[in-house]
Amino acid sequence: MLQGHPEATVGKGPAMRQILLVVIGVAAALAGLVWTLQGLGYVGGSFMSGATVWAVIGPLVALAGLVLIVVGVRTRRRAR
Repeated sequence: MLQGHPEATVGKGPAMRQILLVVIGVAAALAGLVWTLQGLGYVGGSFMSGATVWAVIGPLVALAGLVLIVVGVRTRRRAR
C-alpha cells in the first residue's frame, strides 16, 4: 500500500494514542517522584525543597502517571 493511501493509516490513531498515554504516564510518574523527594527534603536546590505541599502533590501526580501507563498498556494489548 502507498503511504498516502487512506487504508495505510487505518489503525494508527489508536496506536499513537496508546503510546502517547504511556509516554505522558512515564513523564508524570517521574515528575511525581522528583516532586515527592523534593518535598521531603531529599533533593535540594529548588523552591519545592522541604515544602510539605510537594510531598503531597508528588505522590498524587505519580499515581496518576501510573494509571495512564496501565491504561495505555492495557488498551494496547486489547487492540492487538
